[in-house]
Amino acid sequence: MTTYKLLQSNDSAKQTSFNEIFQQNPNVKMAAFDAINAQPVDLTQAAENSLHAVVHIRSTQEAKTQTVDVRDPFAEIFGDIFGGGGGRQQRQIQSQPRVGFGSGVIISKDGYIVTNNHVIEGADEIIVKLNDNREYKGRIIGTDPSTDLALVKVEGDDLPTIPVGDSEALKVGEWVLAVGNPFNLNSTVTAGIVSAKARSLGVYNKGIESFIQTDAAINQGNSGGALVNAKGELVGINSVLSSPTGAYAGYGFAIPTSIMTKVIADLKQYGTVQRALLGISGAPIGSSLMDDKQPIDKSGKTLGDKAKELGVVEGVWVREIVDGGSAAGADIKVDDVIIGLDNKKVKNMADLQEAIAKHRPGDKVSVKLIRDKKEKSVDVTLKNEQGTTKIVKEAGMEILGAAFKELPDDLKKQLNLGYGLQVTGVSSGKMDDAGVRKGFIILKANDQPMRKVSDLEEVMKAAVKSPNQVMFLTGVFPSGKRGYFAVDLTQE
Repeated sequence: MTTYKLLQSNDSAKQTSFNEIFQQNPNVKMAAFDAINAQPVDLTQAAENSLHAVVHIRSTQEAKTQTVDVRDPFAEIFGDIFGGGGGRQQRQIQSQPRVGFGSGVIISKDGYIVTNNHVIEGADEIIVKLNDNREYKGRIIGTDPSTDLALVKVEGDDLPTIPVGDSEALKVGEWVLAVGNPFNLNSTVTAGIVSAKARSLGVYNKGIESFIQTDAAINQGNSGGALVNAKGELVGINSVLSSPTGAYAGYGFAIPTSIMTKVIADLKQYGTVQRALLGISGAPIGSSLMDDKQPIDKSGKTLGDKAKELGVVEGVWVREIVDGGSAAGADIKVDDVIIGLDNKKVKNMADLQEAIAKHRPGDKVSVKLIRDKKEKSVDVTLKNEQGTTKIVKEAGMEILGAAFKELPDDLKKQLNLGYGLQVTGVSSGKMDDAGVRKGFIILKANDQPMRKVSDLEEVMKAAVKSPNQVMFLTGVFPSGKRGYFAVDLTQE
């Protein structure tokens, strides 16, 4: 080989460009650039407009006398002398007043405010303070622990509001502002970008989670505040701080307005959320390396193995169909993989929850799924927890038509009982319809022991949302005669 040929080969190598070596996708879009202004995004107007509609909320729980069960230290030595207590005694304790702080967003000029449920949960008094230092007393219209949202009302007029935007139109990388009252520092604004969408953290105890993740600083006291876009539109309610220290550590999470608008509208209109369910249990495919490695059966097969078997890389794998649910009445089967709902792509469980959360029972949706490695669309009529499409009404203790009190100590000793609730009066209502009479002592409701009136309230609210809507009572009359009643909680 001559020297000329060697030099010619080297020159040819140098002339080969990067793009010739690595072929780029011609369909990739370039980022837009404002050639006229060439300036950063101006967030001042969005901040100014939002500050006036974000409020400070102070919730106070008053001191209360509570009856608690404590272990009797002498029971192990002398046995249960008085019987019925199982070696336990009841004591009365005085709780201390508790004060919590958070934020809220005015969404109507006549004083409706959206906030987090955990900001006002258990509050006896709610004080709302505006940016101009006006104060109002708030009252709770409704709460939804499953989404951690609550609706509060103050008596005002011509109050400032934030226009509600479309959280689904948000893009990762888009500028957003977090507006609230961290550490009781009123009217604080921080800026960041949308870091991710449809995040699930597992913080709501199997509730509905499809968070907007942002690096705008969110701290304690920001809960219930506004996440707004560069236009000044509300796109989320700041709710969760993910941090090992309890203070800002890089990321905060907001409930998108796609979920908030429907939940809050239901609370105002019905007093409770009309929640539609697809009626499946499943797992997300491809959303987490940790999840993909988790075994799904006794053989040790992992979710990743299942994905390969089904020929999918993302979506929600249907593990089980709930009897009487929406999916059971449609052509959805075990081992289907849901990849879309009403033209919305479903990559994980958060996407599916967000898509379903916008609907009410009775709505028809189109579910796109993969079955036998082929795409298929299935029409589904959504149902509620009871397996119906009927409107669910808010059920308070008043529907029982009865009054209750904790069993007094003298009656406990007389009847050798450790706990119980006594019916002190019966009027027209569900208890009367079931045949329950004054004096009856409720020991258990739906197999749960009844020690406080709040115990009965919790069981009743859970029963109202169950498919059969029945509360089974077991107990005893003062005469010692046992009693059993089935209380029908259905409402027309």
